[in-house]
Amino acid sequence: MSDTPMLTEAARIRANLDHPLIDGDSHIIEYTPVLNDYVAQAGGRSALGRPAGGGGVGQNWYAMSDDERRYSRPMRGPWWALPTRNTLDRCTAMLPRLYHQRMDDFGIDVAVLYPTQGLFFAGSNHPERRQLMCHAYNEYIADCYAEYGDRMIPAAIVPLHTPDEGVAELEHAAGLGLKVAMIPSYIRRPVAEVADRYPDMARAVTWLDSYGFDSEYDYDPFWAKCEELGFAVAAHSGGMGFDDRKSQNYMYNHMGHFAAAGEVLAKSLLMGGVTRRFPKLRVALLEGGVQNGVRLFADIFSRWKKRSPASLEHLNPANLDLQQAHELFEGYGDSATRDKLGQLEETLMVGPTTLTVQQRDDFAAMQIETAQDLADLFIPHFYFGCEADDPLACIAFDRRLNPAREQVRAIMSFDLGHWDVSNMDHAAAEAYEQLEDGLVNEEDFRKFGFSHSVQLYAGPNPDFFKGTRIEAEAAAELAAAS
Repeated sequence: MSDTPMLTEAARIRANLDHPLIDGDSHIIEYTPVLNDYVAQAGGRSALGRPAGGGGVGQNWYAMSDDERRYSRPMRGPWWALPTRNTLDRCTAMLPRLYHQRMDDFGIDVAVLYPTQGLFFAGSNHPERRQLMCHAYNEYIADCYAEYGDRMIPAAIVPLHTPDEGVAELEHAAGLGLKVAMIPSYIRRPVAEVADRYPDMARAVTWLDSYGFDSEYDYDPFWAKCEELGFAVAAHSGGMGFDDRKSQNYMYNHMGHFAAAGEVLAKSLLMGGVTRRFPKLRVALLEGGVQNGVRLFADIFSRWKKRSPASLEHLNPANLDLQQAHELFEGYGDSATRDKLGQLEETLMVGPTTLTVQQRDDFAAMQIETAQDLADLFIPHFYFGCEADDPLACIAFDRRLNPAREQVRAIMSFDLGHWDVSNMDHAAAEAYEQLEDGLVNEEDFRKFGFSHSVQLYAGPNPDFFKGTRIEAEAAAELAAAS
């Protein structure tokens, strides 16, 4: 009998590829007794009121009666969200050495790792707690994974309620050797009028500040610091809690929520001119799939085509020929209509007639002159995380679908460690099925599993993969792309 260990299906697939596989979004599960020690060292656990573990969105739901839920309409958040039957996988996500040891079985060369409990830290409305928790988490993650940097690259958590706190934590993270920043997709802020008149309602009536458009602050110093330090930016916020995702059913709330939150950020950075002003900025919209990216890319083309300043003249009320309209209504209107022709001009002139040049141009910050400008401001800047079993990842690569015959940049991102991955060692095989089924070709799969992640993470920082087992391949890929 042979002593050769049996390869997993994922390992067999990787062995037959001529390029590495990068998991652009795996997850660790924090071991909170250790994380809490870092919290205590950073500023005192007692000041926070509760330890680092626990919590998350929608937790109050489970403590309420049915009558209380109907009365206050809280959102139902996650429940049973981590693996239990597969004890090996659950513990793997918590133990760096075990995770590192099993990566060949997963068919993965390098994984970029994001938080679990830490997903909620940057969203706290309590400034002291928010900044302390992000600071402590980054110390914890840098220490825990320091000796596994050849294959595992953890992301820093960077709060962004203000650009100053974002810059401060970004510099701290860089000092720890971390290289990618996970930011919130948006900040919920109180509507000032409501907060002034009805202070008790300030937390209930909010607006989404997504940094690029109509923001409370000028976030350009933060984006400039990202470019200076070579940080790619990743958003892993949820949209559960949006008005159309506040049900009493978790799955109803969950479907599409990451995509919705990612769209908020992508639209804001694009239309707010951030990708114009910061050409090296790379932004990952994780776990929502690429279908929102494909639609958003098509939407921006179609809307600019029809509502650019030049095209708006088709809609300008001043261009109505009122004499011709009067003649048409007199000639074709019925008696009831002809009896009210005195109101024709008022009826036709819908909308404001006195708009400034700035008010007319919703795309002004993008400084668009040609359709190609739109592609240049979108395609190289946004990367959409697709899980292994996402059946629509293939549409990113279908040039027939996308304006300018472009490919929207999808990245393979397995979400290892969470409830939607039943077996860590099967995820790569699931992703590969789209190639086996003829939905993508070999070059597309190479982009999905390798090239796009290199461009995302190493585009701002050519040394991102230095010291990893794919250092040479990543450097060659980056050189070829440039």
